[in-house]
Amino acid sequence: MMKSVLALLSAAAVLAVGAAHAEGNKMDEVLKRGKLVVGTGSTNAPWHFKDQSGQLVGFDVDVAKIIAKALFEDAEKVEFVNQSSDSRIPNLTTNKVDITCQFMTVTGGRAQQVDFTIPYYREGVGLLLLANGKYKSYDDLKKAGSGVVVSVLQNVYAEEMVKKALPQAKVDQYDSVDLIYQALNSNRADAAATDQSALRWFMQQNPGRYLDAGYGWNPQTYACAVKKGEQSWLNFVNTALHEAMTGVEFDAYAASFKKWFGVDLPQPQIGFPVEYK
Repeated sequence: MMKSVLALLSAAAVLAVGAAHAEGNKMDEVLKRGKLVVGTGSTNAPWHFKDQSGQLVGFDVDVAKIIAKALFEDAEKVEFVNQSSDSRIPNLTTNKVDITCQFMTVTGGRAQQVDFTIPYYREGVGLLLLANGKYKSYDDLKKAGSGVVVSVLQNVYAEEMVKKALPQAKVDQYDSVDLIYQALNSNRADAAATDQSALRWFMQQNPGRYLDAGYGWNPQTYACAVKKGEQSWLNFVNTALHEAMTGVEFDAYAASFKKWFGVDLPQPQIGFPVEYK
């Protein structure tokens, strides 16, 4: 009996060592390969899209390069795999990519299939106004009540979503983002409801023409994702992202945030770590 118990304990120890070794395989694999393989898209500005020269650019692209810099001291040691939104999880589970950074919303269902990193952006809905329009702020819109018309991308939840912010507003739905902006530009709408990131990017592309009403709602978290069970790899990526937002790589993260969203981020506070406040 004692020999059987010892044999079982020995086998368990071997399995534990094997599991620990397997856990480290992803990091070893990436370092040995000499480049990071990242799944992302190519058609959604300001997150991931082709610029006029055909180069893949965007905030997701910059986030991936920050991780590559942490790995190799070279932000360019990264290969991007162009993938659809539907491929974000399958390409991880089948080892086609090391990590997915593709404006991926964290949900409980997805977290059962992949492991999410710490957040690198918090998305939400905002209200775009014309700089020379009748309304200058969210308070103006709310006071106007039913006199306000809001354009929004058509979907089953669109009206309910707008009404959370402006309960009395009239809601006009359109089947493309371009059309919601056209409605605003032609004064058929007083405000356009769209993702905060899209709103900021649009303002960047059209300086002086638009205003942000200054109110955001419907928050959702964006994070990168890795294959389940790769804890050491996940820990490393989390460290790289954390230091980009709070530490040694903050300048790179802040420059990207400014470029794509037009926002100057405050410098991380020096002294007592803000994470513990």
